[in-house]
Amino acid sequence: MPSLKDVEMKISAVKKTRQITKAMNMVAASRLRGAQSNMDAFRPYAGKFGDVLGSLAEKAGEEASPLLMPREEVRNVHIVLFTSDRGLCGGFNTNLQNKAKSLWQERKQAGQQSTMTCFGKKARTWARKYKLPISEEYIGVVGGNFEFNVAANAGRVLIDGFLEGTYDEVHLVYSQFLSMAKQQPTIQQLLPIPPIAVEDNGQETAGEDEPYLAEHICEPSPDELLDEMLPRNISVQIYNALLETSTAEHAARMMAMDNATKACNDMLENLTMIYNKARQAAITSELMDIVGGAEALRG
Repeated sequence: MPSLKDVEMKISAVKKTRQITKAMNMVAASRLRGAQSNMDAFRPYAGKFGDVLGSLAEKAGEEASPLLMPREEVRNVHIVLFTSDRGLCGGFNTNLQNKAKSLWQERKQAGQQSTMTCFGKKARTWARKYKLPISEEYIGVVGGNFEFNVAANAGRVLIDGFLEGTYDEVHLVYSQFLSMAKQQPTIQQLLPIPPIAVEDNGQETAGEDEPYLAEHICEPSPDELLDEMLPRNISVQIYNALLETSTAEHAARMMAMDNATKACNDMLENLTMIYNKARQAAITSELMDIVGGAEALRG
């Protein structure tokens, strides 16, 4: 049985750890409220933007913009991986890295080369581990306060690389925030822009299977509008991925710190029981020594 001093030191260490996990849980909860508010405010804009863009693309056709044209042969694939800069958020980063790894290995088996754009230190560390070429890296963005120009600059670089032939395809790997307890790693094709499907939200439909598309008055022509809106759509998708991943990171860290606090409480209960048993054993031993001494003096 451990000594009382050893148990006291362990109890003190666990209490300090519990204070840290509680503080980190409160910080994550505070940041989560702001990130979730920004994400919820942006989602309707991103959804309506996609609806309008889908209507324009249907009128103009695939040949209206090179950003809509898939390559005949895909040789170079670019992966944009979104992770956090810090750990202590459970399996959040590991799940994203595994998702990117599955995409990379799948394309590698098909004989395609992969390059990386890294959002977050954990993404950069993972890319360096597997010796994947890093084209761009953005540190201190995910989970912090960022503006739309971050996504606009990143989108401009990716569009230039796609138009110049450096990349044949560009994919986003980010975490989609579904709920406080669930954050889903997601792969989304960014370039070439896939056909934009319009979801059926209960509105009237043109046929039995085809959803109804709202009619938009285009001025100037749909082709000219697409030249402006398609590059912006790239920035919108990147910004949306940043908001989703940031919210998911704070939620994952909040849950991880809450679980760590509960684990500390369980450890304290066990250590307190061990401490009480050790103290009772020490008291019993001292009483036996006293009684033994008294009996010896009496004899």
